[in-house]
Amino acid sequence: MKLHSHCSALVRYIVSALLFCVAPSFVAAQEDQQPTIRFVRNPDPARDFKLAGIDGKPVTLADSKGKVILLNFWATWCGPCRAEIPDLIELQNKYKDHLQILGLVVDDDDPEAIKKFVGKFHINYPVALATDDLRLEYGGIPALPTSFVLDAEGRVVQKHEGLRDPVLYETEIRSLLGLPIGDIKVETFEDTGEIFLKHADRASQLPGVDLSKLTPEQKKVVLHRFNADTCTCGCKFTLAQCRIWDSACAVSKAAAEKIIAEVSSNPKTPLSPAAPNTPAAPRAPVEKPSPSPPSPAPPQP
Repeated sequence: MKLHSHCSALVRYIVSALLFCVAPSFVAAQEDQQPTIRFVRNPDPARDFKLAGIDGKPVTLADSKGKVILLNFWATWCGPCRAEIPDLIELQNKYKDHLQILGLVVDDDDPEAIKKFVGKFHINYPVALATDDLRLEYGGIPALPTSFVLDAEGRVVQKHEGLRDPVLYETEIRSLLGLPIGDIKVETFEDTGEIFLKHADRASQLPGVDLSKLTPEQKKVVLHRFNADTCTCGCKFTLAQCRIWDSACAVSKAAAEKIIAEVSSNPKTPLSPAAPNTPAAPRAPVEKPSPSPPSPAPPQP
C-alpha cells in the first residue's frame, strides 16, 4: 500500500482503517478522526557511530547526512523483524535518493549467518552488528524490532517499537522530505522518556502510576523521588526510567506506590537532595528464542 501525492477518498479511508494498527504514533484526532503523525519537538541529535558492515564496508550516520534515516534494530530470529524486511526494501527502493535505512543487528553473533540471511532476503540497505555501547546509547533496545526515525539534520524525531504498518513509515518519510501526505495532520510532542530515557525527568505522568489524588506539591515531591531513587529490579535505571522502559515491572510499580503512600501520609515531606540522573545499563538483552525457520515474506503490492 502506498500513499500518492493526491489524496483520494479511498486513500483517506484506508489510512483511517490502519490507525488502530499503528497507534499511538499514527492516531486520529478525537473530534474529526483526522489521521495524525507525531514528531518530537526540539529533537536530540542522534549519536553517530562507525561499524563494520556485513559486506565489509563501514556503516555510519555521517555517510547519510542530508537524508532521512530509518535506524532499524533487528535480529534474524525475530519474526516481526523478518516480516517487515520486504516493506523496508521497498521503501529503500522508492526513496533511494532521499532515504537511507540502516539495519543494526542485535543478539546475533554469527556474521556469516547474517550475511547469508541478507543475501537470501535481498536486503538492499547496509547491515551491521550493533555494539553493546551503541544499544545503550539508544535506550537498551528492550523490544525488537525498534526503529528510530531521523530527519535530514540527523535528529531523532520518532521511535517505533514492534512491527508497524509501512504506511506509517512512508507517511513520516514523506513528511520529513516535504512531500505531499494527503489529509494527514502533523503534531509535535515533548520527549518525556518515550524516545530517550534520559528525558524521563520531564514526565508528569508515568505508566501504571496514579498521581491523581496528590496535591500539586505532593506530586512534585513524588516525581522528584521517582527520578532520584534507583529501581532494584536489576535494570539500574531510576524508578521513572524503569516505569517507561518496562511498564510491566512489578518492582518499580511497588516502589512507586510506596513512595506515593509515604508522601500522601506526610504532606510536608521535603524534597530530598539527589545526584543528577544518569541513565545506566539496561537489563540483559532480549532473550533469544529457539531457532525457527524464517516466516514467509508478505506479498509485495
